[in-house]
Amino acid sequence: MDFALIMLLILVGTGAIWGLDRLLWMDGRERKAKALLQAGKGEEAAQARRDPVYVEYARAFFPVILIVFLIRSFIVEPFRIPSGSMLPSLFIGDFILVNKSSYGVRLPIVNAKIFDVGSPKRGEVMVFRFPKDPSINYIKRVVGIPGDRILYKDKKLYINGRLMTQSDGRPYFFTPGGEERGEALRVTENLDGVKHDILKTDQSELSRPEIVVPEGNYFVMGDNRDHSNDSRYWDFVPDENLVGKAFLIWFSWDMSWQDRKFWQRIVWERIGSPIK
Repeated sequence: MDFALIMLLILVGTGAIWGLDRLLWMDGRERKAKALLQAGKGEEAAQARRDPVYVEYARAFFPVILIVFLIRSFIVEPFRIPSGSMLPSLFIGDFILVNKSSYGVRLPIVNAKIFDVGSPKRGEVMVFRFPKDPSINYIKRVVGIPGDRILYKDKKLYINGRLMTQSDGRPYFFTPGGEERGEALRVTENLDGVKHDILKTDQSELSRPEIVVPEGNYFVMGDNRDHSNDSRYWDFVPDENLVGKAFLIWFSWDMSWQDRKFWQRIVWERIGSPIK
């Protein structure tokens, strides 16, 4: 079940309990307490006036859950990077923050846009709901916007007939998943003015003709080009699947040293790093 839906259900439940208590149950307890007090039963009256435990919890949790729900739904939401598809930009174990209003203000759960604030730009790293399974969140880099002609050939990217230049190649060792380790070439790609590093290997690539990004859709790719499940395989990300723009690494956990103490696995130098 979607976490936002779970939060909404808890929010509605605690709010309903608190509201019903204020409207109905509180007066009943007060009347009972007054009757006991008139009968000279002071201790029983104090006990009768006391809020039930479930009402106390509802009153305590409702405002906290409401604030978290609003922040998470409309301002910023945390995510964890589960795979190496965005290496070398994002590591497995990075915890990131996503701006939920970058691509429009959307209603939680249904993800319907109510205010059009902005749209994804080439080079931005964004989180979206996977078109093949919207219950799963993906993170990739925006390569093509509506109307763009995209061609990926010989491990080079062409947008509207122009080559996105690659430079400064150097060796890079990485772990694409599990215990599998590999060697790649790390190069700096100039994605229409946005410079970022990508990884390339000698793995064969999927060959496909030039495609045009439809209106209201986006073409995305992982920076770890040969180890990324992206638009080259399942086409486009529709606007209604957008979640937000990734902008900050707020915590990072080294997943390659399972036998170390937890404080030894914190990657301090990545904490607070902007996502480029």
